[in-house]
Amino acid sequence: MRAPLTLPEAEKLQTLLRDRVEPGLTEAEFNRVEEHFGLTFADDHRVFLSAGLPVGRRWPDWRDGAEQTLLDQLAWPVEGLLFDVEKNGLWLGEWGERPRELSDAVAVAQQHLAGVPTLIPVFGHRYLPGIAGSWGLPVLSVVQSDIIVYGETLADYIQREFANGPERYEAAEVPFWGQFL
Repeated sequence: MRAPLTLPEAEKLQTLLRDRVEPGLTEAEFNRVEEHFGLTFADDHRVFLSAGLPVGRRWPDWRDGAEQTLLDQLAWPVEGLLFDVEKNGLWLGEWGERPRELSDAVAVAQQHLAGVPTLIPVFGHRYLPGIAGSWGLPVLSVVQSDIIVYGETLADYIQREFANGPERYEAAEVPFWGQFL
């Protein structure tokens, strides 16, 4: 079992980043973001962002970012799957038989996707599942239904992405999203 990310470890990881790091989010800021956007940060993501808030073109700016940009980043994973339902014939067996009418198929997929864990943007199209009370989940690279593990954990991802870490992955299972890996 993986150990939770600590504040000193998160601060050390942030020294690997190429972008500026501002003071971390406060508990009040986390509460505001989670309430406003209807999301929950995983515990390790919360520790990382409380250690410091990376700012730059590909980092979500949870403090001062444009609301629509953050909404777009949050919607990207589900919108990508819906695109593949509509344009590329994606259909999961757990959704039942695919309706003949495309609009019906998209509507059924939307209903099912409304209940999956929210993927929270970390950097660009890299996401961490936003599951309350969780840590040690993998960071996923998400482009439509092309979803791959980019780090076994948030700490592993930061090391791989910004310090050329190892290539091997043994990631924890992620509800729903793991079937695309």
